Amino acid sequence: CRPPSPQMAALSLSTSALGLAHGVAPPRGSPSISMMAKATGKDTLIALAEEQQIPMGFWDPLKLADKDFWSEGNDATVGWLRHAEIKHGRVAMAAFVGFCVQSNGIHFPWDIKGGILGDAATALSYGDLSAIPAPVDQWAAVPTAGKLQILGTIAVLEFVGETMEPHYMRGGKPGFYPSLKDAAGGGKGNIPHPVPLDLYDPFGFFEGDSEEKKARGRNVEINNGRAAMLGIFGLICASKGLIVPGLDSLGIAQATAEPMSYFGPNDAGLPFVENMLKFDIASFGQPQ
Repeated sequence: CRPPSPQMAALSLSTSALGLAHGVAPPRGSPSISMMAKATGKDTLIALAEEQQIPMGFWDPLKLADKDFWSEGNDATVGWLRHAEIKHGRVAMAAFVGFCVQSNGIHFPWDIKGGILGDAATALSYGDLSAIPAPVDQWAAVPTAGKLQILGTIAVLEFVGETMEPHYMRGGKPGFYPSLKDAAGGGKGNIPHPVPLDLYDPFGFFEGDSEEKKARGRNVEINNGRAAMLGIFGLICASKGLIVPGLDSLGIAQATAEPMSYFGPNDAGLPFVENMLKFDIASFGQPQ
């Protein structure tokens, strides 16, 4: 029996933390729906903290819940803050799992560039990327066209999400994402082609869930997202040689690329990227 790799040990350790986050959701039968229906603005966050059984309770050291962003009112500000946290948590959960998968050499079996119809001399497979030890360096090696495709997909998803009604700053549900199928084919989202599956619940597994179960699931998601945000930044910091208790002793592959830069030296042909690369991030953006 082989001992687990350092990355799998990290995954086990961190998913245990996510499991703890899962366990702090409100028990079945809690009055969460009625509480949230009556709460507005900052009171919404206080009620959420109680439902999610956060050890420190409602915690807002920057007093963001008292702000009025863009003169839209406090209710709109809280809606924006809640939606932003949920979205960041979802991205972090995907990133955390992706970091662990990439660290263990798991990859798609086909080419990311070239393929059977392309030039074999310039082909690049997912296996080639997976051979690079550090996930941050793997991302830096992704072709520019691939990064632009990802950026374009994000832009389309953001457009569809921001055009939903009611908007999350206007009484809509923070974290809710509209149906891609309804937005396709010239629908309200103006996606110009059919989309066979929705982003959320593409196979309809949760269509029959009660509102109480959905409310509990949303709290579980928020708690897991918070844990994942801490987890992915811990992994990135450890991969850059920083001291992260519990992670820096696991032998995580060290990265040379800049983790906070979407584009890198391989993308210098894009507008503004070459100028961006002339700045030293460690020196707070001062020209080299």
